[in-house]
Amino acid sequence: MYAIVDIETTGGSPDNSRITEIAILVHDGKQVVEQYSTLINPKCAIPYFITQTTGITDEMVRHAPAFHEVAKKILELTEGAIFVAHNVRFDYNFVKAAFKDLGYNYQRKTLCTVRMSRDTFPGLPSYSLGNLCEQLDIQIKNRHRALGDAEATAILFDKIIANNTNAFAPNWLPSEIKRTNLPPLLDEKIFQKIPAQTTGVYYFHNRNGEIIYVGKSKDIKKRLLQHFSAADRKKAVQMLHEIADISYENTGSELAALLLESDEIKKHKPIFNSSQKRIKAIPYYGIYKGLDTLGYINIRIEKLRPNVEPLMTADNLYHAREIFYKAVADFELCLSKCDLHNLGGPCFDYQLHKCKGACIEKESAETYNKRAMKAISSFSFQSESFFMVDQGRHPGEKTIVCIEDGQYKGFGYVEPLFGIPDFRDLRDCIKSYHHNRDIQQILCGIAKHGIKKIPFPKNVESY
Repeated sequence: MYAIVDIETTGGSPDNSRITEIAILVHDGKQVVEQYSTLINPKCAIPYFITQTTGITDEMVRHAPAFHEVAKKILELTEGAIFVAHNVRFDYNFVKAAFKDLGYNYQRKTLCTVRMSRDTFPGLPSYSLGNLCEQLDIQIKNRHRALGDAEATAILFDKIIANNTNAFAPNWLPSEIKRTNLPPLLDEKIFQKIPAQTTGVYYFHNRNGEIIYVGKSKDIKKRLLQHFSAADRKKAVQMLHEIADISYENTGSELAALLLESDEIKKHKPIFNSSQKRIKAIPYYGIYKGLDTLGYINIRIEKLRPNVEPLMTADNLYHAREIFYKAVADFELCLSKCDLHNLGGPCFDYQLHKCKGACIEKESAETYNKRAMKAISSFSFQSESFFMVDQGRHPGEKTIVCIEDGQYKGFGYVEPLFGIPDFRDLRDCIKSYHHNRDIQQILCGIAKHGIKKIPFPKNVESY
């Protein structure tokens, strides 16, 4: 059985919009055997431009049932049926979200008549419902109303079945349902060519070949399926409808994937990547080290200073203070030396016997500074020079990330034959990339997870 569904809504996203009308036509594979439609009170105002399109007004839905009053009927009509719609992701995600608000997890197999139409009637200029109906001589009695569009979709569904004599072969339907989860413009063969359990960076391209999104994952294929099945936001739905191709770069290492993704986002500025597009952040704070007049190391949070590299950057004061509080707890630092107590006298932690007394000169600067430097090293590379070593793209290969004088220089791959590779081999394998604040945060975060480091030999020339 099939439940051919169409809805009208107050907007484009299930996050902040509601259903105003629903129509369900139960189809047995040969014909429509039952139909149901109703207006639904969305419990919110209908935007003017929506009323202009659908003709549904606030007055029309004022006395209509709320979704919870028709939910049981919707469940009954779609129980055991495959949920069919034109651009099924839109309708299905709205219905699923409405049930979620009631505390119910609505799950149905889905079929998309957009995707099926592309396969059945290739080469048409457009696959919107209105244009398809015009091309295929389908009469829409009441366009942009749920029942009218559902009836047109049912006729379209009949035509698709009539043009696919094998449509109900045992192996056809499961395959078609699975394909429905893919973006409508994406050829299934492109997705199938992506190997499973590949770590790296992936790119979504539009019809013109332009990169519209860059992502990274430890398992690219699995992550793509998550993109395709969880698009319940307006922006995500829009992106999926523009994906016509997918390419990827196998990095082998999750660290290399993080670094490459960050660089690629800044290089291509994809329209659907919201993070890391900017090279300048707003607002960014820096963590800086200094000495006070008594010789104690002080760590301060300040807005980024021009031409002065901070120990680490933070998106906001809250994030920076989180780092400070952790350092204070882990290394028994003094609150007053970490920009967390500015009232003079002993800090609050001294009174709790957690501070050794740097705030009142009870602990010497020399002793305190040793711990302060260890704390700084825990979240900053400072002027260190070393290689980070991670797994490569295949057994025997290693990913090498180069840090010199606290600056990221790039990454590459090497295949050591015996033991630790020669320093020159490590340096020669590096492909240069730019250092920036996002990269610094990535590396500082990764460094805490025990990735192997190989220090530079002493007295080497700079990179």
